[in-house]
Amino acid sequence: MSKLLIVESPAKAGTIKKYLGKGYDVVASVGHVRDLPVSSLGVDVDHDFQPKYIMMRGKKDVINEIRKKAAKSDMVYLATDPDREGEAISWHLAYMLGLDLDQKNRITFNEISKKAVTEGIKHPRSINLDMVDAQQARRVLDRLVGYKISPFLWKKIKKGLSAGRVQSVVLRLLCDREREIEEFDSEEYWTLDAQFKGIGKAVFTAHFYGNAAGKIELKNQAETDRIIGELSGAAYTVTGVTEKKKTVKPLPPFITSTLQREASRKFGYRPEVTMRNAQQLYEGVEIKGQGSTGLITYMRTDSLRLSDDAVAAAREYILQEYGKDYCPSSPNVFTKSKKAQDAHEAIRPTDVNLTPDRVKDSLTAQQFHLYKLIWSRFIACQMTAKILNTTAVEITANGYLFKFAHSQIRFDGFSRLYSDPAEGEDGPSKGIPELSQGDVLPLLRLVPEQKFTQPPARYTDDTIIKVMEEKGIGRPSTYAPTIATLIGRYYAERQKKSLVPTPLGETVNQVMVENFPEIVDVKFTAGMEEDLEKIAEGDTPWVNVVRDFYQDFSVTLEKADKKFEGVRIKVPEEVTDVICEKCGRNMVIRNGRNGKFLACPGFPECRNTKSIQVETEGNCPVCGAKMLEKKSKKGKVYYACANYPDCRYMTWDKPLAETCPKCGKTLFRELRRGGKIHCLNDGCGYERIPEKKKSEEKAEE
Repeated sequence: MSKLLIVESPAKAGTIKKYLGKGYDVVASVGHVRDLPVSSLGVDVDHDFQPKYIMMRGKKDVINEIRKKAAKSDMVYLATDPDREGEAISWHLAYMLGLDLDQKNRITFNEISKKAVTEGIKHPRSINLDMVDAQQARRVLDRLVGYKISPFLWKKIKKGLSAGRVQSVVLRLLCDREREIEEFDSEEYWTLDAQFKGIGKAVFTAHFYGNAAGKIELKNQAETDRIIGELSGAAYTVTGVTEKKKTVKPLPPFITSTLQREASRKFGYRPEVTMRNAQQLYEGVEIKGQGSTGLITYMRTDSLRLSDDAVAAAREYILQEYGKDYCPSSPNVFTKSKKAQDAHEAIRPTDVNLTPDRVKDSLTAQQFHLYKLIWSRFIACQMTAKILNTTAVEITANGYLFKFAHSQIRFDGFSRLYSDPAEGEDGPSKGIPELSQGDVLPLLRLVPEQKFTQPPARYTDDTIIKVMEEKGIGRPSTYAPTIATLIGRYYAERQKKSLVPTPLGETVNQVMVENFPEIVDVKFTAGMEEDLEKIAEGDTPWVNVVRDFYQDFSVTLEKADKKFEGVRIKVPEEVTDVICEKCGRNMVIRNGRNGKFLACPGFPECRNTKSIQVETEGNCPVCGAKMLEKKSKKGKVYYACANYPDCRYMTWDKPLAETCPKCGKTLFRELRRGGKIHCLNDGCGYERIPEKKKSEEKAEE
């Protein structure tokens, strides 16, 4: 018999075909094949919100090829991804190929390995229509919100804007945080540290706490100076030493959100970069001597569950590589979140014996870093706990109390392989002598310091994903696309690692909050996710959920239209000190297809525009003028002399504030190769390899 297996991606098709051999043909649909039309709403609101699906543009040849192969096959299997989106793709394929929906032709696997694929084919099932309905409900809800509110924003603000059921809530979170920062009133406070002589040349520090009655807040310099005066000549006596053993359990394996957050913290990867590389590792990469191999399990998951076989393989590896002290007597089990769907396993390697070092030469740098992260975290999650010896010390001087604590690793456990940067590092407590109650310590100095309370930090990719997960906003598959949409629409921008709403984003959010409060309400959006889960479980008809939403939504939309009839909202422009040489106005910053640029506010009578001049450190090695940061047509950053066109010097290397010790010219750092620092002055030749930061060294370990 000839059998046809349909998957989404060509890479996955190539990997699976290797496992199945003769008698099977594997073809890719290249993603979705049917969707709602782009040019119209595509949802019949008068007839139970029935969606009007059409073949997606550019898919005709793909579908015709699949139809030809299906006609020649005795059996057609639908093997799209094991989630709602994948279930819907299989459903659309079944419709377009005329397959019986009751037929057991749907196969799923959590990993692309020979065992998983062959097991999947042995246990086919029919398409899960409840999962399809949940995906349809999400698609229809998103279309209703997007296609009903977006035209409203076009009329009231400007064309090209969009609203989204999830993106609008995340935009509100960013804007609310910006308001908190702007409205924050900083308050003065002081700290007081006592520094003591340690072992050898070491110094250790205790922090002022208060007195026997409790903690004392130092609010100003006068209070701090008064206490310093009372401490003059006092003896600093150890009045308490508490030693404890602390057990630190290993971290759980990755789920989608924690993988995105950790990759952002450790490597600075944006969520979309992490997911793109994870998709490649899942679908299969060419491994030397092995061919196309799927290296990790499905990467869109919120479950901490692990298969018995995978856990057994990890424990065997730990025993062989690290010994019995690092392998607990029974497997470590992790509790899932109440909100987790638990449809798949956690993210783990498909084969623990394919260590990062074994596959390094077959992977790109990003793939390698991500695979090593996943592999290490999985093995570490089945290792023994880390054990610390912690010591808390209290020091009394003239009735005032100082405290400090330190810890030493007694047994490294899982941290021998994997450490969490969020937890900090536990190293040996060098320089601190063994202290006993009654010891009098030699004070070196008291160090007072004025400080001010800080506003809450802006969200980063890491922290916004954490909030989305905690509050139930969206699903694992939507975290990365939501952030990318906000950036792509210029509703938010990245300033270093922070996500900051733009004036356009602030304006859109204000309109949404005032007119569509439910759409941007966190609890309402999280409740909608729970309704979608009920649909997927077969507990609620999808039409009922959409109907209940639309009844209130249509009334809200009608009220907003009447309220803003004839009203046009102007987006505040960021005015600069750059003067338009054609009309004398102060130019403003605007966004275009290639990013930000300077424009004259007198448009259309004055159409003058300029690129934004971003000065960098250092000077041009040819003429000594300032260097400017610029972008090529493809968006790549390069550096050019500010004296252009008189001086046409440019380089891809980043100018530094540091000067060359040989010739005194600006030094540059390579960004494309090994990161060496060198002088670009002709005939100089100075260069050196910079010392690596600890974070960079850890990324390579």
